[in-house]
Amino acid sequence: MDLFDIESSHEIKELKQAPLALRMRPRTLEEFVGQKQILGEGMVLRRAILEDALQSAIFWGPPGSGKTALAYIIANVTKAHFIRMSAVTSNVSEVRKAISESHQRLKTSGRRTILLIDEIHRFNKAQQDALLPAVEEGIIILIGVTTENPYFEVNSPLISRSRIFQFEPLSDEDLRQILKRALEDRERGLGNLRIKLEKTALGHIIKVANGDARCALNALEMAALTTPPGSKGVRKVTLKIAEDAIQKRAVIYDREGDAHYDTISAFIKSMRGSDPDAAIYWLARMLYAGEDPRFIARRMVIFASEDIGNADPQALMVATAAAQAVEFVGLPECRLNLAQAAIYLATAPKSNSVIKGIDKALKDVEEERSFTIPKHLRDAHYPGAKRLGHGEGYKYPHSFPSHYVPQDYLPPELRNKKYYIPSSSGHEKKIAEYLKKLGKE
Repeated sequence: MDLFDIESSHEIKELKQAPLALRMRPRTLEEFVGQKQILGEGMVLRRAILEDALQSAIFWGPPGSGKTALAYIIANVTKAHFIRMSAVTSNVSEVRKAISESHQRLKTSGRRTILLIDEIHRFNKAQQDALLPAVEEGIIILIGVTTENPYFEVNSPLISRSRIFQFEPLSDEDLRQILKRALEDRERGLGNLRIKLEKTALGHIIKVANGDARCALNALEMAALTTPPGSKGVRKVTLKIAEDAIQKRAVIYDREGDAHYDTISAFIKSMRGSDPDAAIYWLARMLYAGEDPRFIARRMVIFASEDIGNADPQALMVATAAAQAVEFVGLPECRLNLAQAAIYLATAPKSNSVIKGIDKALKDVEEERSFTIPKHLRDAHYPGAKRLGHGEGYKYPHSFPSHYVPQDYLPPELRNKKYYIPSSSGHEKKIAEYLKKLGKE
């Protein structure tokens, strides 16, 4: 028996025995927390639910983000008949039976049917194909729920006839609101247990839950029920209890505080100091504490140019490839991509010539007046440019031996100014030798 059956039959006793995550499932859009990008005021999905005009849709997102909860809200407010199936336990014959009953219901009473299919990505091609005619003809309104990318896991014809709604992991503030409601709710939550949840314990549960409301509520319930009441009947849930309940030790790390900046600083300085062991230790510490891997990847891309530059031009390619892998793969697997890149960057030859050069040039641009661009460097391709002398005297390097000819490219006022001074490290040693050969050292 699911929550929809429980609430419709008022079997309160069974509801009270259900897990906290099930009991606290939102009943209305007003109780629903998060996903404002698709459910905010005026958004099409919210309007469709309120007006009972929902069309076939696929809810795609991580566990505990509210996909199934929203489906049950729809079940509570719609006038349509509601059927739930699981792709894990259902077969083609069950799908066809549900479609047949829906067709008969539509013909005899005009009542629509909403068919909710949990984990629709687990349906094979034949099972998905069985849904297609009924969706296309409007016999059923399909709500497919999946944690997998539907563009890879759901048949294209079914995708084209459904609206995709992407759910995001719940924010820390969303989880805080959900947990607070569970602590205060006397009817469905833990409000009758007189729980005192330490701030550090709450923060740990939120952090480890990582956007998953079900995980957070399960951990809160475990912590509360396994904590005996004190002398005054209060259950004091500490950080240690929260760690035991969610089976993960807290790391001193605050995404907005000193530990956040200190740890990323230690990570960068370890790579700059060519210590791969320290680099992957600090990387592991950030990942374990729940740091956004995209933040780490961005800092590595910056590091590749700031601290390595042309000493190893490949470093920037490695760092950007790791950043792309983070987006494509996600956690936990992208830890491998980040670790590979961190080791590469730590062991690459180092140079800060790039940042010194661009900052020196920016300083001159800021402090010096804006010098006129020499005429031989100006664009000479548009009509009338040559009459203005644009491009006159320009020497085309490819017309000369070795594709080089001495020529001034800076304004006369900055002639012989040096911004980029290559180091003697890695590939920059070759660059320095090349520039010396050209007489530009």
